[in-house]
Amino acid sequence: MIIELNTRNFLLLALVVVAVGFTVYALTHFRKSTDRNTTPWLMAVGFITDFLDTLGIGSYATTTALWRIKRSVDDRMLPGTLNVGHAWPTFAQAAIFLVSVSVDDVTLLLLIGSAVVGAWFGAGISVRLSRNKVRLFVGGGLAVAAILMLAGMFQTFPVGGESLGLSGWRLAVGAVACAVFGGLMTLGIGAYAPIMITVSLLGMSPSGAFPIMMGACAFLMPAANIRFLKNQAYSTSAALGLTLGGVPGVLVAAWVVKSIPLQLLKILVVVVASYTSFNLIREAARGGQGGAIDE
Repeated sequence: MIIELNTRNFLLLALVVVAVGFTVYALTHFRKSTDRNTTPWLMAVGFITDFLDTLGIGSYATTTALWRIKRSVDDRMLPGTLNVGHAWPTFAQAAIFLVSVSVDDVTLLLLIGSAVVGAWFGAGISVRLSRNKVRLFVGGGLAVAAILMLAGMFQTFPVGGESLGLSGWRLAVGAVACAVFGGLMTLGIGAYAPIMITVSLLGMSPSGAFPIMMGACAFLMPAANIRFLKNQAYSTSAALGLTLGGVPGVLVAAWVVKSIPLQLLKILVVVVASYTSFNLIREAARGGQGGAIDE
């Protein structure tokens, strides 16, 4: 049986290669870590956040908020742990949506590629940031995410058109925006809401955002994570918890859940993200050492 190597199949093949290569690379670093004992709590965080992520709500805001309930991750390690731990669930999301949602080939390839380039440069900056600068970036990002989600709920920005692709200046703007969002992801600021809003503003159908944002994150995370792993700028136990709980969360959300009160969930995420943002920015302003892992 001959499989046609079209753009979608090419991306799926590339995704498998990247996922396998990243897994081998990550495991060599995990084995060197003395912090490999994950917990049911950390796996539950992975399941909940990647379940919501697959529905398009995003995972970084909720993950950060849940971790801070028990001080599970040092604030300085937030960007690296978010990116490393959510990588495998995002591989699963990307595979599902690349197959199920059609998007213009040029748009898909260019926006994904731009996000990867942005992430590579962003990770180089992120690993050098102090704890308080990370708090400011993540806290500010959570505040922006909450505002964007509220804007979407109240339909204060265009909800998009019917197009499943971009061209001309709109394609150029989308590529630049995705490069910026890719860089911000390495600072612990989720890219799903910004990408969905951007493509909607540019006239695309919001459904077309799913393979773009999930494909972009699936390919940019390994590029950024090479630096996080090399510099040990992550928590192994928390990252493993996200992976072990997150992949089942993705599968349940994609194949089992048929209806869910998304509006209520979005309100909850806005509240949680706003509260966590306030606490992170307040601690950064005080210059405290909070956010350490509980023993």
